[in-house]
Amino acid sequence: MARILLGVSGGIAAYKAVEVVRLATAAGHAVRVIQTPASLQFVGAATFEGVTGAPVLTDEFERDPARGAFPGDEASDHDPISHLELVKRADVLAVVPASANTLAKLAGGLADNLLSSAALASTAPLVLAPAMNNHMWEHPATRANLDLLRERGARVVEPATGRLASAGEWGVGRLADPAEVFAAIESVLAPAPSELLGRRVLITAGGTREPIDPVRFVGNRSSGRMGLALAAEAARRGAEVTLVAANVSLPVAEGVRVVEVSTAAELAEATRAEFADSDVLLMAAAVADYRPATAGESKLKKADNDSLSIELEPTEDVLGSLGAERRGDQTLVGFAAEHGGDPLAEARRKLRDKGVDAVVLNDVSGEGIGFEAADNEVVVVTESSEEAIGKAPKAEVAAAVLDHVERLRAGART
Repeated sequence: MARILLGVSGGIAAYKAVEVVRLATAAGHAVRVIQTPASLQFVGAATFEGVTGAPVLTDEFERDPARGAFPGDEASDHDPISHLELVKRADVLAVVPASANTLAKLAGGLADNLLSSAALASTAPLVLAPAMNNHMWEHPATRANLDLLRERGARVVEPATGRLASAGEWGVGRLADPAEVFAAIESVLAPAPSELLGRRVLITAGGTREPIDPVRFVGNRSSGRMGLALAAEAARRGAEVTLVAANVSLPVAEGVRVVEVSTAAELAEATRAEFADSDVLLMAAAVADYRPATAGESKLKKADNDSLSIELEPTEDVLGSLGAERRGDQTLVGFAAEHGGDPLAEARRKLRDKGVDAVVLNDVSGEGIGFEAADNEVVVVTESSEEAIGKAPKAEVAAAVLDHVERLRAGART
């Protein structure tokens, strides 16, 4: 796994950097943290030391008790200059959050604190996750600094739009979601050897919408987060990823080819067009089981109808039909969102009836998981096993699911 050097600059979003560290350590990476003096006003060094298991440095002339070592490393046999030894060992330098002040220093090549000195001495990939007030973000000086840093090869994780730190303020400048920041960090790392390296992975995500009339539709609550997390993780492992996205409005990881669809019929057509050339299919989309038999050509008016009945007809079982057409060297994984009844029995029925290698069971009756949530909790069901993946951010669940896919593919060759 990689050595991640994380710089934390001043800003209320500094607390979110703790979650980025937690995601990194949970994925097996070794993390060291450098904090600017201003960041200590928001998060204390003890917090980062607790989650990394390593000392935090804040001053250029501060002695590093670990002598430049990352967790799991052997320390140097001498007392090195801290920022030089840390960047020498680091596989990536990420600044989370990156304040307007820190961005200006990095763009100008200043080295007036430990973080800016480390950045100037680093030859590792640089990931910047800006966070600041919307007026600071939109200022021409900040825009020019970011353009210059991008030209030098920095990977910038664009901030989100939403509620800002000051009461009543709204706009662009919120730190991106920690899972998105962590995915960006991993994207610049050299991929570890993977069964998916160079493989074509086809993923469906989101929820289909079946029109009642030009305005209304029958749909579901799927946001596509789980499918997007799978696409990002598969791309990180070196796969050629195609995402069939049904009504997904969230950002997609770099390097993922997207085919946008709306209805179940469109999803079926797009997925079938890509399936023959794919090595792996991950059917994470929530596809409607039924659609209106007829759709109104104009908006149905309430004034024209005392009551309204809609006749529904079944949609195509996309995964089942593809399972019947599959080649022996393809790996197929279905997803089952269940609520009530016997979810495990239903997952085993789908495993058998649809001809797939695994079913990822998600009991959406649980609070804080499943549709529209940042976390998930699933059980991966295969012919011979049932393995639970506990509640975790969807990026972590995606990694665990793809670990299963890799084992299935490795087992198929033996």
